[in-house]
Amino acid sequence: MQAPPLTLALYQPDIPQNCGTMLRLCACLGIDAAIIEPAGFAVSDRAFRRAGLDYLDYVTIARHMNFAAFLTWRKAVERRLILLSTKAAGDYCDFRYAPGDILLVGRESAGVPDEVRAMADAAVRIPIRPPLRSLNVAVAAAMVVGEAVRQIGERAKR
Repeated sequence: MQAPPLTLALYQPDIPQNCGTMLRLCACLGIDAAIIEPAGFAVSDRAFRRAGLDYLDYVTIARHMNFAAFLTWRKAVERRLILLSTKAAGDYCDFRYAPGDILLVGRESAGVPDEVRAMADAAVRIPIRPPLRSLNVAVAAAMVVGEAVRQIGERAKR
């Protein structure tokens, strides 16, 4: 079986609407999703389902009980981990994405801890103008996923 072109991994998401929006993005573009728990809400939360609508039936979602379980899975599938971070030096458009990459977004409230950052193979950022700090995590995920999909030439099956 061929590996999916990309996976969008959500590290301990805190806002159900953002999580649902990112899962809807995955469904529409034909990429897999991973949720690294604990989440700040119940995955059956009504706002989560509302943001994802019926699109959640069209995305493969792997749930990992914690970051250690996610790392075990990642080691087994032998895929690169690319962190989206406001602290990264490299621009997301300059990075060379490859089929199988896992794109990791952090918590809306706190990003990822240093030990998670250290496990990434690379980190990319979206340049924004000062003094602004960051984009909404779902918007950032859409921008980077879109660039990665463009680079690797994968398009959703119509």
